[in-house]
Amino acid sequence: MDYKQTAALVLENVGGNENVSHFEHCSTRLRFTLNDNSKVNVEKLKSIPGVMAVKMNVQCQVVIGNEVVEVYDEVMKLLGKNMESTSTASKPKQKQKIGSVILDFIVGVFQPLVPAIAGGGILKSVLLLLSVTGLMDSTGQTYQILNMIGDAPLYFLPLLVAVTTANKLKVNTLVALSAVGALILPNMAAMIGEGAQLFSFNIENIAYTYQVFPAILTVLFYAQIEKLFTKISPKPIRIFFVPMMSLLITVPIALLVLGPIGFTFGQGVSAVILFIFDKVGWIAVALLAAVLPFMVATGMHKAMVPYAVTTMSELGKELLYLPASLAHNIAESGACFAVALRTKDKILKSTAISAGISALFGITEPALYGVTVQNKRVLGSVMIGAFVGGIYIGISGLQSFVLVGPGLASLSMFISDELPKNIINAIIGLVISFLVAFVSALLLGKDKQMDKKTPEEQQETGIKKSLKGESEFKSPLIGQMIDLSDVNDDVFSSKVMGDGIAVIPSIGELYAPADGKIEMIFETNHALGMTTDKGAQILFHVGLDTVELAGKYFEPQVKVGDEVKTGDLLLKFDLDRIREKFDPVTVAIITNKEAYSVKVADIKQVEPKDTLMYISPLLEN
Repeated sequence: MDYKQTAALVLENVGGNENVSHFEHCSTRLRFTLNDNSKVNVEKLKSIPGVMAVKMNVQCQVVIGNEVVEVYDEVMKLLGKNMESTSTASKPKQKQKIGSVILDFIVGVFQPLVPAIAGGGILKSVLLLLSVTGLMDSTGQTYQILNMIGDAPLYFLPLLVAVTTANKLKVNTLVALSAVGALILPNMAAMIGEGAQLFSFNIENIAYTYQVFPAILTVLFYAQIEKLFTKISPKPIRIFFVPMMSLLITVPIALLVLGPIGFTFGQGVSAVILFIFDKVGWIAVALLAAVLPFMVATGMHKAMVPYAVTTMSELGKELLYLPASLAHNIAESGACFAVALRTKDKILKSTAISAGISALFGITEPALYGVTVQNKRVLGSVMIGAFVGGIYIGISGLQSFVLVGPGLASLSMFISDELPKNIINAIIGLVISFLVAFVSALLLGKDKQMDKKTPEEQQETGIKKSLKGESEFKSPLIGQMIDLSDVNDDVFSSKVMGDGIAVIPSIGELYAPADGKIEMIFETNHALGMTTDKGAQILFHVGLDTVELAGKYFEPQVKVGDEVKTGDLLLKFDLDRIREKFDPVTVAIITNKEAYSVKVADIKQVEPKDTLMYISPLLEN
């Protein structure tokens, strides 16, 4: 994948730098909070090489997969200082419902906390495993020091929350950090513990370490105070006057009012969770596991993160979301491996194996978008496996002690010296979820490609044009055809986008290879998409990295919505100028690969009269 190209196209089609209010990423997705969602071009985003899917809800979520960090870094380079200086207050915002605003705020505050909490938690669980197996002495100083390192993220959770909340509200991070830090000062804690007063008011004895909501309320209040004093402060003294007055007002209010309110709210959340789990815990786990495919596919599982962080900080364990996620993640893996075993399609087999491995280790988006959601029977198998595994996990009362995506590598998250059978229950739940989903998908999951002959098998029987619905794909260019796997771009050569052809053009003209309709033309004009009358979706991409030309040297001869006939001229491009800096190889990819098989002809020198591919629909049994 060309990370720079993907990043540039993604940023362009979410409305550009000026439309980005907040930007972050999770394990597989770029997550944009935008000033105006109407500026997003979803269809163009979906067609960008490297983009697996696009979800629009509170945020614009662009699913990249395992290479999300690399694309994120390139987007950040493009955003640069504009991201840091963007003030949403100075720009007209799209009017949003209050629920969407609140959910966006909560996800923005809690989502960035997960890596630190997960890293520290896994370290502690590994240390416990080493202690239980006798490989490390839990009374030794080395163990105790390493254990304290693992405990640091949760102990200083108020400070981490202060940073993420300040970033979300776009206020001074260090001053916000200082305000919350005052609540957990050792001397402050000791004084409050002995009974302290402030302005003759008693300060409630609360230990603010491990707490979430007192920090959030404190920073929310600080943000208002900062804005107030920024407006009224004389500019020459603003640099010290605003922080001084903000701290002077915020910290006392936090000690007397906001801290106790936040602490009480957190205790109430924990009490409700324990009550629900005590009454209907096992069925709640099973049902949540079964519906998680839909939650993950829409990105709404991120709304569970605040609950999980709160529960982990209050109780030191989590009993619902993470156990249910274990059942779901492993069920996704089992179903993918069953698909890989059944299918005869090489591309689907490769995708299913890769996605199955990712899901086995806790990353399910590749499985969902690459395999599961494309076939309702496979999706049903995942739900059955997750539900059955979730029943056992719920009845056994499985508890998680680390906030991280459950999977094979992170099973230590279920280790507890107080509950020695907890890890055994996790392993049993894992096996049940995998086997039930695997068997279900093996028996029921006849996807669109599983029972069709491969293009190679079709060729062996002499089939070229006799298949029902098969259509010809004429050459879109004049030039030399090369194998798609020889294209110097991983996205195309690996066929992750789909199968197709590649031609080194000798003339700068692109023609329609079949009758159809123009569906998309990139703003940079170097790529366009069409749908044939038989339903095949074709992506044309002229040259590698030519998005950098920003449309220069390209002249579209059609527009979106045009009906075209085989041989119609679609695009003119200055081949000589493009060759000066870029590889001119042009590809044509069948992007709805789940619905069609492709057989490529063995021709070297091609022109529009030549048939380069036979495209056959894959009928569902």
